[in-house]
Amino acid sequence: MNKIFNLSQNNTSFKKELVAGLTAFFSIVYIIAVNASILKDAGIPLEAGIIATVLSSIIGCFLVAFISNAPLIVVPGMGINALFTYTVVGSLGLNYKEALGAVFISGILFIIIAFSKLSEIISNAIPASIKEAVTVGIGLFIAFIGLQKSALIVSNAHNFVTLGNLTDPVVYVTIINLVIALFLYLKKVPGNFLISIIIGTLISMAFGIVDFNNLQFTSISFSSYKDVFLSFSFAKFSTLPFWTAVFSLVLVLVFENIGILHSQVNGMLNSPEKNAPSLKAISISTILCGLLGTSPTVSTVETAAGITAGGRTGLTSVITGLLFLLSLFFIPFIKFIPNSAISPILIIIGCFMISNVVNIDFNDFTEGFPAFLIIIMIPLTYSIVDGLAFGFISYPIVKLFAKDSRKIPIPMFIISFLFLINFILPHM
Repeated sequence: MNKIFNLSQNNTSFKKELVAGLTAFFSIVYIIAVNASILKDAGIPLEAGIIATVLSSIIGCFLVAFISNAPLIVVPGMGINALFTYTVVGSLGLNYKEALGAVFISGILFIIIAFSKLSEIISNAIPASIKEAVTVGIGLFIAFIGLQKSALIVSNAHNFVTLGNLTDPVVYVTIINLVIALFLYLKKVPGNFLISIIIGTLISMAFGIVDFNNLQFTSISFSSYKDVFLSFSFAKFSTLPFWTAVFSLVLVLVFENIGILHSQVNGMLNSPEKNAPSLKAISISTILCGLLGTSPTVSTVETAAGITAGGRTGLTSVITGLLFLLSLFFIPFIKFIPNSAISPILIIIGCFMISNVVNIDFNDFTEGFPAFLIIIMIPLTYSIVDGLAFGFISYPIVKLFAKDSRKIPIPMFIISFLFLINFILPHM
């Protein structure tokens, strides 16, 4: 293991990577049920969606482990799965097989970008303030998801969101679990996040939030998956909706992954040399999603949980991938890990990531305002790509108004225009 993943050189050990892999898995395991549920709305049978999600996650984690040796979680992404189901299938009128064909083509284009100088050109064209803002915005997004899952923040007809009911067992148990997670983290207990998830689940049981009496172990049938595997279709290849779908998917894949990788590989991991190989690995996993029958994979924000828990190499990803494989046999148990045990971890991770805000020069309004839009719009639109769009589109505008446009690289103008087109096309 030490020779394969260079554990010593990365100042880590098998034990640390194991704990990080377990922590990463438990922070992202919800994606199995959630992604399958979203794919079901596109017409993919639930069990087939579960199998496709698990298989793509295993392959994605293994690819990034052995190609880049980075501790990333690569699974079907939240946000892009909604784009797949509710925009590509729902609004553009493709069926799920044609949508999988669009995923396949977008994967090819993503590979071309990732394996060429285009990825470097794009990355270099993005201002440092924008890159840092992506990290901060995603951090707020993670924290917001944690607050929402715990019912600490709930929807409100007048204010959109408001404080939840503090007498709700889910709310006050989440607060108890948050205190425990903070204690374990500040005391630097090894595997603190994983331990807090386990303790949080037991406390949730004690307060009646989790009832294992209703647990039923059932095996998964692969019969429905045979109709989804390799079912992608190019029937609408020559139509505008198909290429609108491809364009939207590529845009999200490229900029969401570049933004997330910058925050995780460059920022949290401080290993910029692993950035390009990681992007290549993710691009390969994307094209495979069109074959496996799911929306595209991305490096997820929950990767931060594994890195924070001590993950430094691809061994973390391998362990996470193996746990995804085992999850096919334990999905009934996994479903019983409550939000009250997961939410505190998401809230703490959000705090870690928001610290990058100090690297943004708000004294320069032309740098600060686009960054501000990204930071605020990612959580408020509940979409990383929409938040990015507001920042990218506004950047050249404020620079032009300030007569500072000479500092804008040509690719940045092109990127901003593409984001603008991506806003317009779905509504034409």
